[in-house]
Amino acid sequence: MGMTIGLTYDLRSEYLAMGYSELETAEFDREDTVVSIENALSALGHRTKRIGHAKQLASALVKGKRWDLVFNIAEGLHGIGREAQVPSLLDLYEIPYTFSDPMVMSLTLHKGMTKRVIRDAGIPTSDFQVVETDADIDAIDFDPPYFVKPVAEGTGKGTSPDSIINDPSKLKAACRRWIEEYRQPALVEPYLSGREFTVGILGTGQAAQALGTVEVHLNETAEPGVYSYINKEKCEELVIYRLARALEDPTVAQAEAISLAAWRVLGCRDAGRIDIRCNANGKPLFMEVNPLAGIHPEHSDLPIICNQLGIPYVTLIEKIIESASMRIRSKSP
Repeated sequence: MGMTIGLTYDLRSEYLAMGYSELETAEFDREDTVVSIENALSALGHRTKRIGHAKQLASALVKGKRWDLVFNIAEGLHGIGREAQVPSLLDLYEIPYTFSDPMVMSLTLHKGMTKRVIRDAGIPTSDFQVVETDADIDAIDFDPPYFVKPVAEGTGKGTSPDSIINDPSKLKAACRRWIEEYRQPALVEPYLSGREFTVGILGTGQAAQALGTVEVHLNETAEPGVYSYINKEKCEELVIYRLARALEDPTVAQAEAISLAAWRVLGCRDAGRIDIRCNANGKPLFMEVNPLAGIHPEHSDLPIICNQLGIPYVTLIEKIIESASMRIRSKSP
């Protein structure tokens, strides 16, 4: 029997109409993403109800509206816990939802905190330093070239060829620029010059599995050396995604093992993506996790992996719903 499934999301067009910029709304979704999810859920026999962003959800909950499950792709706008806002409201009203809980959403948005947990678990990741002051820069004990980015952004925001710092004397100025522009700490890591992979993960806990991996190749017209904001925004023309198979490539097998271990350690749920980059010696290292990965059927990395594996979009949505449905239970009195 089908469920009534609410949809929470941040529509980019709505925020642009409010006066927010292209950069501020970079992580938000297009109308056709929501339509694609609706169509897939309808094909699976479910009824869908559009809810919208966190404030619209709060209003609907106060008015007494309820759903069997919420399919949540809302990114939020303000604060380090912005991706946790919708899950927190739904937890308050004991309504199950897709993807990770508030703790995971808050932790993983902060790349420095995430890498501390990953490092503590013994999962391979690069050296790093969270920079808020000049003293933090003075404490860096690894060699250049450095890579600098905001500590809590997605969709490649704040990453460009300017993120690569070869001259240590220019590091402080670069960090100050990122801190001022994004109003958050900067993350400094060694620049990893090797292969770059995006690993799709499906499932929760011990049931999670590496869905598949694509290797990211930048073409001649792309911004060089980095999977940047511009390259991600214009991925159809600047990026080539090549399916990489673990059975044929030991480095890919290592990348998938690292990704699956990180997914489980962090407590991520249902589906998402982990980014891996190799150092100059070819060793795969954890870069970051996206527990609320983009889900546009052609533009987003996770569906791109599915497309290359021959997995229909409706099947991806079905597997996400199956995983999330394990958390549906009777409500408290």
